[in-house]
Amino acid sequence: MSKRKSKVIGDAPAVKSRRLTAAGVKDAAEETNHQRPSSSSSSSSSGGGGGSFSHSATGDIGLIESVTLKNFMCHHLLGPFQFGPNVNFITGNNGSGKSAILTALIVGLGGKATFTNRGVSLKDFVKTGENTADITIKLRNRGPDAYKRDVYGDCISVEHRISCDGCRTCRLKSKSGQLISNKKEELMAILDHFNIQLDNPVSILNQEMSKQFLHSKSESDKYKFFMKATLLEQMKRDYIHIKHTKTVTRQQVERQEESLKDLKLEFLQKKERYENLSSFSEMKVVLENRKKAMAWCLVQEKEQLVQQLKEDIENEENNYKHQDNLQLCQTRVTHIEKKLQCIRGRVDGLREEQESLSGDSLRLKEQVKIISKAHKEQEIVYFRALNKLKQSEQEQDILQEKINKAKTSGSLSSNGETEYTEQQEKISSLREQLAELEKTCSQLNQEIKNKHQALFKGKEERDKLRMEERNIQVLYASKLKRKNQLLASRSNKLKRFGDPVPDLLESIDEAYAKGRFLKRPVGPIGVCISLKDPTLALAVECCLRSFMKAFCCDNYKDELVLQELMSRYYPKGNRPQIIVSPFSEKVYNIHGRKANHPEYPSVLDTITASNPVIINCLIDMRGIESILIIKEKDKARKVMQQGRPPKNCREAFTIEGDQVYPNRYYTSDFSMAKYLGGDLETEISMLESDLENLQAQLSRFQLHATFVSEEIVSMEAELNSTIMTLKKTLASVNQVKATITELETAGEEQIDDISSLEEVAQENRQKIEAEKQTVHEAKTELDKHRETVEDAESKYASVRERMDQLPEDVEPLKDEQMKLEAECAKHERNLKVLENKLKAHEDNIQAMKSDLTHREEELQEYVAKATEISPERQQVIGTTKSIDAEITRLKRTIKVYESSHGEHQQVVREYAEALALYRQKSNQVRDLRRFIDRLDNIMSDRQNRYKVMRRSLSVRCKLYFNNFLIKMNCCGSMVFDHNNETLSISVKPPGREDDGVSDMRSLSGGERSFSTVCFMLSLWEITESPFRCLDEFDVYMDMHNRRISLDLLLELSERQHLRQFVFITPLNTRNLPKTSFIKIHQLQDPERVQSETGDEDV
Repeated sequence: MSKRKSKVIGDAPAVKSRRLTAAGVKDAAEETNHQRPSSSSSSSSSGGGGGSFSHSATGDIGLIESVTLKNFMCHHLLGPFQFGPNVNFITGNNGSGKSAILTALIVGLGGKATFTNRGVSLKDFVKTGENTADITIKLRNRGPDAYKRDVYGDCISVEHRISCDGCRTCRLKSKSGQLISNKKEELMAILDHFNIQLDNPVSILNQEMSKQFLHSKSESDKYKFFMKATLLEQMKRDYIHIKHTKTVTRQQVERQEESLKDLKLEFLQKKERYENLSSFSEMKVVLENRKKAMAWCLVQEKEQLVQQLKEDIENEENNYKHQDNLQLCQTRVTHIEKKLQCIRGRVDGLREEQESLSGDSLRLKEQVKIISKAHKEQEIVYFRALNKLKQSEQEQDILQEKINKAKTSGSLSSNGETEYTEQQEKISSLREQLAELEKTCSQLNQEIKNKHQALFKGKEERDKLRMEERNIQVLYASKLKRKNQLLASRSNKLKRFGDPVPDLLESIDEAYAKGRFLKRPVGPIGVCISLKDPTLALAVECCLRSFMKAFCCDNYKDELVLQELMSRYYPKGNRPQIIVSPFSEKVYNIHGRKANHPEYPSVLDTITASNPVIINCLIDMRGIESILIIKEKDKARKVMQQGRPPKNCREAFTIEGDQVYPNRYYTSDFSMAKYLGGDLETEISMLESDLENLQAQLSRFQLHATFVSEEIVSMEAELNSTIMTLKKTLASVNQVKATITELETAGEEQIDDISSLEEVAQENRQKIEAEKQTVHEAKTELDKHRETVEDAESKYASVRERMDQLPEDVEPLKDEQMKLEAECAKHERNLKVLENKLKAHEDNIQAMKSDLTHREEELQEYVAKATEISPERQQVIGTTKSIDAEITRLKRTIKVYESSHGEHQQVVREYAEALALYRQKSNQVRDLRRFIDRLDNIMSDRQNRYKVMRRSLSVRCKLYFNNFLIKMNCCGSMVFDHNNETLSISVKPPGREDDGVSDMRSLSGGERSFSTVCFMLSLWEITESPFRCLDEFDVYMDMHNRRISLDLLLELSERQHLRQFVFITPLNTRNLPKTSFIKIHQLQDPERVQSETGDEDV
């Protein structure tokens, strides 16, 4: 308790001498007037003014709200007990758990097991057969003096768990159940704030303590009980400790005074030596100035180093070469990946386009037929409208002549009737001729239509023959070139890979012999590998593609030399690929990333190479370790596309060269291996046979194409002839119509006047204008049809041309895809290298910055040291070496001088140290003397105040005790002997007032219990605590004494209605008054399985 009370909680120190003593004692308040204002205030009650605690002025802090026990002592579950704010009685038979509640209250608030007098270890409180015991106590925390109310709220929950091995854990929770702390220090702070003393019998008096007090025969034990209850014993121990400390301090001061005499003598000796030093001060001044110059010269050199390092760091930070290279490489990788994705999309698009173009070709072909037919029909409409216009113009000319004749001739001819008859006969003849001509026109139009259709079919057939002829020519040239390569490779196998390859390899050997290569390039790759199974040649070639002609270089310098050699034999853009990767003498360890399948080998398993560089290159560029070869198509689809592909496998090839992915399938365009084929003669003979067949096919197509072209020329000539005939016939038709019109017009009555003829002429002009508009519209529509025909024919021709071009476009894209994949892998490796370089560059900058920081710190140290030596910066002339030489010379001179007179600095330093030490020790001794004298005065005053307080408390205790005995119609006395530290209590029961002095040992058990209650009530009146607990206070009383004791307790509780009282009794409580301040907790008998608490408000 003393340790906890001495701690500082928050801003307020614990003041033991005030918080539990009578607040009404003026001397006690004066004793602590040097500390902060007390948190307690005094108030008087009717019974002599019991102390009132300001924290409990509202009765809102430190009260017990509830207690819950689980597996504690011999009880499985007790509670929760909801305690009232004033008086609480806990009743029940023996073994029901009354004392367990009081024990749990002490343990649950952090008390030791020995405080309870019920066990020596915490493990004794765990119920037999259980691992842990739980205690939950809720303390009220309200009002302005609440403890951290914003954290805990209106209630602080203290939860203790005791394990069977004696360990315990404490958890402090807020009202809402949130865990706030699990530290014991926080619990001690709460108890200090609430003024709860677990080891003070005034606060909690259990059975054992009460028995010891009742049965104690020693008056010194009673005195100790009083001292402990009022905390006077703690104050006494503190004062004894202070006196002991003062004695020790006084002894130390006396020893210091003895040593001070020796220090003074030593100081006087060194002072005399110091006063004799003055002969070489000028030399010292010069030396000191040179040291100052030396210090600032070192600073200047450090500043130069720091400045140079800053410039180097700035240059390195401004060097963006690594970032630019990395960004460029990333851009290239991104660009290549985009191109690769684009090419893959284009390949897939071309395949889809090829499929769609077949349907478009058929659709466009039918569309061209329909549009051509519409064009011919529109052409006929145009010519008809044109002829009709010409006819109308001729009629207009005839009508105009008639008008002119009518104007010049005024009378009819005498022979008019005869001419009219002849005109009618001539008109009939011309009408018959017109019908024949129109019939001929209709026949010619049908014939033109038929010839147009035949001509279109002929042109379509000719185009198809020409496309087939071109395809055969391309295939023939390819096979002829391949045949020439194979014939050349009879003598030199290298020519399979291109005619320039042998010469290129010779140039490489010559350049290597001259030392132009660091390491000789290896290639072509196809020359360096061989197959374990020759039947897989096509599959391996389709897998490797353009890598068959590729070369491998160890470094980029060798790559530049090889590029220069290749430029002699290959045109730009058509050179073999060069792969740059450091050569290794061992094949890569691919364990863990190789595709393994029990039936199908990988490409790596099917090839062999004498040089590990080739295998490593193909692993890097093509990933041959993760590509399987599955001969059958169906099995390849099943393995790769039905279910999950084999581990580490990303693609597969069939024996025909088809490429199989998990989500797509590409058919190979090759039927025979070009580079890895074994039987050369068989391949040559097959090529010769294919060339003969292609030549025969080409001849047949050429003859057929010539015949079709001749037919087309003939049909075009016939069509043009028919069109000319149609035009002539149409001209005859128009001429006959015009003649008929003229004759009909001539036969009209000549008596028509000029005005009517002019009206007809005007109508004809309007008709001519309308027919011109019709001709114009027909012409426009004809032009539109012609454009539509040309557009349709152009689209159809472009579709056919595109279909012919697609096979040629797909193969370069596949080669480009392989090249881009290889280039992407190459740039990814370069990207890793550049990232490492950038990291090394950044690490170098960071190291330089760390070095700069270190040097700047050194510079600051040098500046600080130089400033200590010379506060003003010196203008330094010369180097550190010259200044150091001069300093050395001066030191040597001074040393020679000091060897005979003593070292100047040492003398000065020793004098200064002796002076400082002497002054320090003198001040210390003087201060300690003053402190001891002041402490004597304070302790003397404290002792007097302590005695006054002790006397005051003892007097008040006696007054309260006598007052309580009077209520029982008893008389007695309480005698304090503070010198001998004894407390004598004598009680005279009713009826024995005339007897001599009666000690408590002569009383009955009930009278002794009542006397104990009176003594406790007296102590309660002069001490403070938020709650008071008494265990079985009335167990030995008769009903009369018990009734009086209860009345005293209840009277005190009414006076101190803001305090909380807990009384434990096994007796009946039915006679208690019914008031809201009393709450009775009746415990169930122990034989019940589950303990329940019946709460009753009285």
